[in-house]
Amino acid sequence: MNGVFDLAGTDGIGPVVVPEEEPVFRADWERAVFPMFAMCFRAGFFGVDQFRHGIELIDPAVYLKSPYYEHWIHTVEHFGEQLGKLDLAELDRRTEHYLAHPDAPLPEHEDDPELLAFVEAVVPAGAPAKRESDKVARFRVGDVVRVIRSAPKGHTRRARYIRGAVGEVVLHHGPMIYPDSAGNGLGENPEHVYTVRFRADELWGAEYAEPNQVVNFDVFDPYLEHVTVTHVTTEGASA
Repeated sequence: MNGVFDLAGTDGIGPVVVPEEEPVFRADWERAVFPMFAMCFRAGFFGVDQFRHGIELIDPAVYLKSPYYEHWIHTVEHFGEQLGKLDLAELDRRTEHYLAHPDAPLPEHEDDPELLAFVEAVVPAGAPAKRESDKVARFRVGDVVRVIRSAPKGHTRRARYIRGAVGEVVLHHGPMIYPDSAGNGLGENPEHVYTVRFRADELWGAEYAEPNQVVNFDVFDPYLEHVTVTHVTTEGASA
């Protein structure tokens, strides 16, 4: 999907400031949002890629101006409503109630031991995306490849700044869940993943790229096509 969330190479939004010390949560409400991903994942609301796609569907102006964990709320609401598991009007009524009565008791629920065990396992380590597949890898380490230039609809991990760029396969990771399928509700359909190394001047142009810089990007097999190499050097390839 092509939208404002695909920010790599975008100008005019200022530097990325990484403070030396940063709190995990900037507000108490974010602590309540954090477990929603694992709980809703376990409840079948979405997979990881659908979760990301739900965030991509946020109004662009809201996306750029809202904090990180608000994005999580948007995608939980999107899939919760789509699956008929959340009534957004009821959520609004409850929100108004607690805003008017901040000391009112919260609903009580019994702990679900299986859910707690799942959350404790997934939050620290994540859920592996690697899958078995009988598909044959089309590329090998050392191959020179081009990322197909197109503008796919729906969810994709093919960032705009690598589309059309030529690079070299430097690692092969095997088959993993394919975001362009899973993120659009079409099943996991695993595809091989490669780390492709791009020269900075290939991505940004010689006039703007920093010298002797490269970018490594994990790319799924269907994003790539072979390039016929006519000349290869240690710094790159011409085709």
